[in-house]
Amino acid sequence: MRRTALVGLLALAAPLVCCGPSSPRQYQDNDLELASVYAAKEVCSCVFVMKQPEAFCRAWTKANPSVASFRVDTQARTVESSALLLWGAKARFTGARSGCVLE
Repeated sequence: MRRTALVGLLALAAPLVCCGPSSPRQYQDNDLELASVYAAKEVCSCVFVMKQPEAFCRAWTKANPSVASFRVDTQARTVESSALLLWGAKARFTGARSGCVLE
């Protein structure tokens, strides 16, 4: 139950974090856009900050219905995601202090 509450809180906070006043991204009240942004940021944090295997992170960030897919680039330390091939997002690991940020 505790994990579900945390995931719900993260989902609600994602538009505020990624689309704050200093961010060039603006959330357009689009669930598919939100799904792609969530997948990129959370998988990046899981793989590069928490240092978990990609298979674990795939299960940890799985949403239902599964509309977003992602690709991890370990060399560039980035995660690119897309939702139904129309919406996409990219997150980059910037370091231990700031973790992953959306591009």
